[in-house]
Amino acid sequence: MRNLISTLPILSLLLIAISSSLTFAQPFRCTSTATTCDALVDYVSPNDTTLSAIKTLFNVKNLRSILGANNLSLSTPPNAKVTAKQTIKIPFPCICKNLTGISNKMPNYTVVSGDILYHIAAEVFSGLVTFQKIQEVNNIANASLIVVGQTLWIPLPCSCDDVDGQKVVHYGHVVPAGSSVDGIAKQYNTSQDTLLRLNNLTSPKDLLAGAILDVPLRACSSMVSNSSLDYPLLVPNGTYVFTANNCVRCNCDAANNWMLQCESSLINSSCPAIRCQGAENFYLGNTLSLGCNRTTCAYAGYDRQNTNTTVDLQSTCPASDNKSSAIGLQGSRWNFLLLSIHIMLICLPFLK
Repeated sequence: MRNLISTLPILSLLLIAISSSLTFAQPFRCTSTATTCDALVDYVSPNDTTLSAIKTLFNVKNLRSILGANNLSLSTPPNAKVTAKQTIKIPFPCICKNLTGISNKMPNYTVVSGDILYHIAAEVFSGLVTFQKIQEVNNIANASLIVVGQTLWIPLPCSCDDVDGQKVVHYGHVVPAGSSVDGIAKQYNTSQDTLLRLNNLTSPKDLLAGAILDVPLRACSSMVSNSSLDYPLLVPNGTYVFTANNCVRCNCDAANNWMLQCESSLINSSCPAIRCQGAENFYLGNTLSLGCNRTTCAYAGYDRQNTNTTVDLQSTCPASDNKSSAIGLQGSRWNFLLLSIHIMLICLPFLK
């Protein structure tokens, strides 16, 4: 027979008293009709732990997902130490439900002896969720009665909504002491007004340390087709992800003109060499530059049979005024012609 965890009446009263002070984990508004989306949230570890333990706690399938979200080297070992109060970004799938975003049926937590819902919410998961929300999504009639071995769905806050007409990655940012709305906005390439609106704050003075702020992260532009299985592939600045059955690694760096950079991942021996069509040695991620024009073998998505690529032509030439537009157009045509010749020369040895 399973052991029943029953809190004393005084602890039940304590739960009610404490609940009024646990206001940091506010729900994120989510009205999107999308099935799911990818989201991020800060986890401030309450004690010394490891990346592997955090991966297990949040049911993250691959350690490299955590490494990518935190821009850590792929060589980082699973037992890498995470110190108390250190912040680690957690990637997870999000779904909209009743105008609120919550993690999609994960993470799942197994109740151990001595647990109460408040401890699980406020301490194990560092206040990322209220115990009332855990109670609600798990249909628990009495918050004081949970069972050893019981599996609980922990609904993390998130959203899939577009912001100002743009697709973004919603990031649950735990506000450090001494932060300001304006400072957070500048750090994450958004605006103070946007943060105030998304988080229902009437004034920057309403920001509280420890609050979980909905921060919309701009993602790099990409050439991924809307028919791809990973569309829309949203990768925020300073992160990387693996896609196409882990055969492709894509990273976003704002310094690279906010363009997604993808290459073969080289982590799976079963992955084929990925090239642009018609150019046998023009591999995914390769770039040819001529003057202020650049040609890249770019990632275009994948389906059940293939990983797709496309040739992306970009110009970094300075904008010309009206007087020089004709000359600029002529120069662009010549550059395009020269780039085409360059690609043809690459292919030539394989056409013999």
